[in-house]
Parts: sequence; C-alpha cells; structure tokens
Amino acid sequence: MKAARIHEFGSPEVIRIDDVPQPTPTEGQILVRVAAAGSPSRAQGFKRDLVMKGDFMMTKYLFSLIAGVGVVATSWFVLAAQTQQSAAVFNPDGTMQLPTGFRKWVFVGAPLTPNALNNGKANFPEYHHVYIEQRNVDAYLKTGEFPEGTVIVKELTRVLNPAFPDGSRKEPSGRGYFNGEYNGIDVTVKDSKRFAETNNWGFFTFGHHPLPYADKAAESSAAECAGCHIANVAQTDMTWIQFYPLLRDKKGY
Repeated sequence: MKAARIHEFGSPEVIRIDDVPQPTPTEGQILVRVAAAGSPSRAQGFKRDLVMKGDFMMTKYLFSLIAGVGVVATSWFVLAAQTQQSAAVFNPDGTMQLPTGFRKWVFVGAPLTPNALNNGKANFPEYHHVYIEQRNVDAYLKTGEFPEGTVIVKELTRVLNPAFPDGSRKEPSGRGYFNGEYNGIDVTVKDSKRFAETNNWGFFTFGHHPLPYADKAAESSAAECAGCHIANVAQTDMTWIQFYPLLRDKKGY
C-alpha cells in the first residue's frame, strides 16, 4: 500500500510517498480504512507517530498532513483500544503480586464476625475492610456488575484487646468492638478468561497473620474460597453486596 509520511519536521516538501505493507491488527486492535483526510494550515510538524487524545492510540504506518496539504487516498490504520488497566499483576507462574495502594481506593464496608460470637471458631474472626477502585465502584453502580479486571481487596484487622466474654471492650464512646492490628489480606480478581471455572473470579490469600504479608500468592482452590461465593452470592457478581451499603443501596457517594 502507499502511505504519505514524513520522516522529519519541515514544510510540505518533506512528505514522502512510501510503499509499506498493510498493517495487520493484533489482539485488542482494529483495522480502519480511511478514504479521505485533510489538515488545517496551522497543523505543522506532525511526528511520524501520533498519539490521539481519547480512547484510541494510532500506531504503525500513519500518514501525516502538514501546512494545509489535503490528501485524498485510501489508507489503512491500526487503532489499538486503550483498555482499562487492571490493578491485578500476575507473574509468569500464575501467582498474583500483592496489590499496592489499595487503602486509597473506595472503602465499601467492614463486616465483623468475632470469635467470641462464634464459639471461638469464626472463619474470619476479624474486621473485613473491603476496598475497590473508584472506577469499578462507579461501573457497578451503573450496571450492577463489576467490569473485567476488577480487584477487590479484603484486609483483616483483629478486634482490639477484648475485655468481655463476647469479645467487646469499653471505650469513651461506649462498649463495643474496635479495630486492632492488621491481620491478613485476601484478594479477588474478575477475569473471565483466566478464571472461567470459578464463575469468572479468582481468589488469592496473602496470609492471615500480622504484617508483613506475602508479596505473591497462588490462586486459592474452589473449596477454600470460590465455592462459598458460588453457593451464596453468584447472583451479585460473586460479591457480598448485602454487606456494603454503598453498593447495595446505590445511593451514590
């Protein structure tokens, strides 16, 4: 195919008509045919490669237009959609890296199931501090589903120094339960290709113990995590929405 390109900055004379292979789109790209294009006179000195503002990035054989030159031709461009980058980072062996910066995300709730109220055998005897990136909360509030790549972090904190048989204690605000030290972290990731067998979500545990947590984790078995979610919250995108008023009631921020 023919392509009008520039290889240096300058006047219209720097435009060259080159023979180049037709671009071949790869995964995540589309091929767009352009029949005609023009440029205002002030558009000078375009680079060979152009990054467009918005949702797309033009790559490969871009033809450039400068100094009021109009080009009418049949040209092809590869457009690479800029997909939302997930906070999930996977290693070559399939393990997941511990997310960072999650305490800056939207805090959606903190269920509590203390040992003292569960015969000393609560599955999670801590507060469950749950964080989700705002963009994914926004998507859920609009659609009722989390987008691909959503990461949900559940960080555990112990109950602060129980003083009574039910695990509570007295503070100036009254008798109740209060946050103690960090004691573990679990993460869920929505990826329909990677985790198709567990209803599109993967589950990872980075340790149930005080800091520091493990820096990576293998996917937990279905018996450990996914099975409970499939049995109880499959209809709410595998998430305990009933415990999080922001997501449950959809009243906004």
